[in-house]
Amino acid sequence: MGLQNINIVWIKRDIRSQDHLSLQEAELSGLPYFIIYVFEPSMMISPDTSERHLQFQYHSLLDLNSYLLPFNRSVTIYHAEIVEALNSILAQYNIVHLYSYQESGTQKTYDRDKQVSNYCQKKNIVWREFQRDGIQRFLTNRSGWDKSWYTTMHTPVVQNKYTIQRNLNLINPFILPSALLNSLKNYSPNFQPAGETFAFKYLKTFITDRGFNYSKHISKPLESRKSCARISTYLSWGNISIKQAYQFIYQNSLTIQNKKPFTNMLTRLKWHCHFIQKFEMECSYETKCVNAGYEILLHPYNEQYINAWKEGKTGFPLVDACMKCLQETGWINFRMRAMLVSFLCHHLFQDWRNGVYHLAQLFLDYEPGIHYPQFQMQAGTTGINTIRMYNPVKQSMEHDPEALFIKKWLPELVKLPKELVHAPHTMSRMEQTIFEVEIGKTYPAPIIDIETAGRVARTEIWGMKSNVIVRAENKRILSKHCR
Repeated sequence: MGLQNINIVWIKRDIRSQDHLSLQEAELSGLPYFIIYVFEPSMMISPDTSERHLQFQYHSLLDLNSYLLPFNRSVTIYHAEIVEALNSILAQYNIVHLYSYQESGTQKTYDRDKQVSNYCQKKNIVWREFQRDGIQRFLTNRSGWDKSWYTTMHTPVVQNKYTIQRNLNLINPFILPSALLNSLKNYSPNFQPAGETFAFKYLKTFITDRGFNYSKHISKPLESRKSCARISTYLSWGNISIKQAYQFIYQNSLTIQNKKPFTNMLTRLKWHCHFIQKFEMECSYETKCVNAGYEILLHPYNEQYINAWKEGKTGFPLVDACMKCLQETGWINFRMRAMLVSFLCHHLFQDWRNGVYHLAQLFLDYEPGIHYPQFQMQAGTTGINTIRMYNPVKQSMEHDPEALFIKKWLPELVKLPKELVHAPHTMSRMEQTIFEVEIGKTYPAPIIDIETAGRVARTEIWGMKSNVIVRAENKRILSKHCR
């Protein structure tokens, strides 16, 4: 007698119970099935991966398993390469189908998936991958993509139903080592709580309360922490699908008199997928300039500048406060992210690649398809986007005028009046004595002269626009991504 036939659902960036095509197909197949999640050592050591990402994934799985418990089901968690996990299952059962979502990840995850495809062919396993969030594979240009995306968003959300699984066991020889398990469990309470349950809690409070000031506060480092939807982390790890978020906001906003902030949020969900589609078509953006012409722009490497930026010790309070906040909570708003990248790539004039992985690791909502195109857009290496150079002192005075955000994350400046917080290096010796802040000791002196650095960067970066390669690349990029 041969091994029993089963199917496998491989969970990746789709850790949820609803609007899940892979799980629906497994239920409809008529065969018993197991759900697996694989912490792959080769992926865990990637430069874009951090402990907080792995912790969020793990706690999202715990939330999913709580939902599945009444059905005698759970996600089996492996610490192995995916092929090793599948081999161990094949020793116990005959896998007929492998179900999963496509992943618009880095070149490393794409190469891994090609390996899985070859493996499945050799083992006579039918691997069915489902489209994620309206992102289409193998597109050569963007003609018709917008219309297709909106059509997808208005198709019904999958209402997953589950049968009770009986008399089926899966032996897992690749359990999480105790040291790794302890690390995964030790999730900071300063991070957003993980899982599908909390994803919908955040959505509901955004619609009923927090979102009314969304458009007004979106650029404010402090106020945005409440007024933004704060679902980006749940979208990144698939606790909720884009379609679920889109339809929830769209349908609930119909009964609200002030629809503008929610309409703006729906637009940003579209932008979210727009950037992921770009990365799906060219994942080389992780390591190469979007516009190849910018590869010839030389950036003198300065380790002191880079370390000061990473550690939040630049002498520019808003920059430093944002970095400290990121280190502690894993989230800041879009405007402050743009400012951090601009400061590194423009004022410090460092190559974007010297900071891109650092922020990837800090962002709890790290999504490759968003991160690399957006980082380069702010760094000014796309050629097609307006180069925005954010002066951190000006941004500070405009978006944190009372210095509440800065003082929260830089307590050494808490005694300064708001007029002095934005540029504490301008204080006189007497003022430093009065307010007990010694520049260069209590708080760093600025590592650059902001005005001089800005002029140099503008000359260098904007001077590239007339470069022959840059102009040719602009035409190629517009043809491929902007139809």
